[in-house]
Amino acid sequence: MLHALIVDDDPVSSSALRDMVILEGYSSVIATSLKQGLQQIALKKPDLIFCELCLPDGSGSDLFQSIDPADHIKIILLTAQPSIESAVEALQSGAYDYLTKPINDKRLKKLVARLNCKAIKMNSLDLLTVEHLNRQHHSAKMLGTSAAMQTLYHHISRVAPTEATVLLLGESGTGKELVAQTIHTQSLRHKHSFLPVNCGAISPQLIESELFGHEKGSFTGADRQHKGYFERASGGTLFLDEVIEMPIELQVKLLRVLETGAFMRIGSNQQLETDVRIIAATNRDPEVAIAEGKLRLDLYHRLNVFPLKIPALRERGQDIQLLAQHFLNEFNAAHATKKIMSPKACAVLAGYHWPGNVRELRNFMQRAYILSDQVIEADMLEPSVSQRVASALTLAIPVGTSLADVDRKLIFATLELCGGVKKRAADVLGISLKTLYNRLEEYGPHDKLRARSEKLTNATVVKPLSMPGYDSSFLN
Repeated sequence: MLHALIVDDDPVSSSALRDMVILEGYSSVIATSLKQGLQQIALKKPDLIFCELCLPDGSGSDLFQSIDPADHIKIILLTAQPSIESAVEALQSGAYDYLTKPINDKRLKKLVARLNCKAIKMNSLDLLTVEHLNRQHHSAKMLGTSAAMQTLYHHISRVAPTEATVLLLGESGTGKELVAQTIHTQSLRHKHSFLPVNCGAISPQLIESELFGHEKGSFTGADRQHKGYFERASGGTLFLDEVIEMPIELQVKLLRVLETGAFMRIGSNQQLETDVRIIAATNRDPEVAIAEGKLRLDLYHRLNVFPLKIPALRERGQDIQLLAQHFLNEFNAAHATKKIMSPKACAVLAGYHWPGNVRELRNFMQRAYILSDQVIEADMLEPSVSQRVASALTLAIPVGTSLADVDRKLIFATLELCGGVKKRAADVLGISLKTLYNRLEEYGPHDKLRARSEKLTNATVVKPLSMPGYDSSFLN
């Protein structure tokens, strides 16, 4: 019989957890301190340990140091007061998962069922093979050898095999969907669906139907039953990109699904269950969104179990040239050519700050490839619009101007420079097109008189993309 050790000084929660575990076919014993837990491990090696994060004589994460990795004991951290920092530390230290009290019975059953799956009963050789495959996956999909990327790879390898919800934080164009896909590929759900949904690209009137589905006749135009993303992704991973753009009233329903695993289609009173892992992403500062009333605090805590910061391209050093060469190789292979980059072209790439990140780099490499013959020279790589914004013009901002007003002036000035082409302005500003539209809607009509009222000058102090003391993430 499989054996579970519960290390928890709370008699009520530990007894309830023991009853749940016994129903799942485990024998079980309770220890009320770290010392007692270590004694129980010496008496009988458990297959599974549930350990409270805060114990009278130490931290639950200290237990990891006393367990031989070769024993393959899975540790589930428990806490009544979830902390982002402690969750990250626990998962990075080797915890299999992280549960919040009071423990959801259905969540526990799914977790135990997954632990009992033969796929995770590996020997040491199997684990080495997985580690090798992970490295192979990084080189094949996610490119980069910089210190920032090595840290990201390490965090992905730690969190991917768990069931923890992941929140990806990074600027527009950094490759958040690729990171989400990599986490799914390295997880136990890799044989099931990975479904990405851009919450900012779906109209507020349709997003509930897209997520949860609807019944035939539930609203005008609903001429058939529709299964939503949560239903179709069951067993797999659902990637919620630009999650902060989700309407605030729908965030309540999303929170309920995350807590209970249950939902209802629009127009139905039948409750459906789903087993999905959530990976969410945003290019905005969540704390600013909470302060603005655009993100619920309780939903943020649910999503932010394991935050992952995706590094901007300017923070990745030699990865810029590596990625540029990769894109050039792709274009050469697609068109049966052998174009190369000159040394000066490589220097131009390294010297630019790439506000649009990897997406912007690929676009400019494609443009340079099209315009060049055999050798791509430096003048073909110089980012035209972004460079003019960063060097040719400055925006006069009086001291004491509110951040909201700076935001508005900067957006209008960039739109003016880009000839009113919103897609180009969004790329220059490093924000999504949806975010730009949302801001313009808040500001009201952007007509010629209003645009001309924004003073552009070559003589004063603040560059729009490098403003001292101004956090450009406010735009995202």
